[in-house]
Amino acid sequence: MKLIDVTVPLDADLPSYPHNTPFTLEPIKRIARGDSSNVSTLHMSAHTGTHVDAPRHFFDAGAGTEGLALELLVGRARVIEVSSRGGVAAEDLAALDLSDDIRVLIKTSNSRLWGSPTFHEDYVGVLESGATHLVEHGIKVVGVDYLSVEKFHNPGAPAHHILLGAGTIVIEGLDLRGVEAGVYDMFCLPLRIVGSDGAPARVVLRRN
Repeated sequence: MKLIDVTVPLDADLPSYPHNTPFTLEPIKRIARGDSSNVSTLHMSAHTGTHVDAPRHFFDAGAGTEGLALELLVGRARVIEVSSRGGVAAEDLAALDLSDDIRVLIKTSNSRLWGSPTFHEDYVGVLESGATHLVEHGIKVVGVDYLSVEKFHNPGAPAHHILLGAGTIVIEGLDLRGVEAGVYDMFCLPLRIVGSDGAPARVVLRRN
């Protein structure tokens, strides 16, 4: 069974969304210093690297990550490729037959940004019309290949509000560089952090 790991590595070269806590690994105990074992402390935002947004990210009364339905995060997923640089709009999705799909992972030019420690503000986000199209076509999980589904500093964050408000789970920070468009089995398991607005996740695909 060949699995494709689409999780970005957590390391010092990982970019972080502005004003989020960047990832660091702090050594607390080290055998080389005479300690009995190696122990580290992780410092990072709940929205670091590959992660899942919970409804609480934009709705105070929304569920935290412990309330996400795992049956939605595991199963058949379609990877689509969108060439638009201005944002994923309804017209970019209209020609696609998503009638058999509830999970869609969107590959864009963002994929080339991985490997750079710099946060790129010009990444491609999902526009309001694109988010509405996905919800209206019954999509329950949307994955994107950079750190936010939303265009950078988009007033009102419409994509987040539309998707999370409709109960659609958002996976952000996928590394789709080596993934072709097509149908896969997806396994996405976010950490079970009670009350959190997001959680890091390990996401792997298997060609269907």
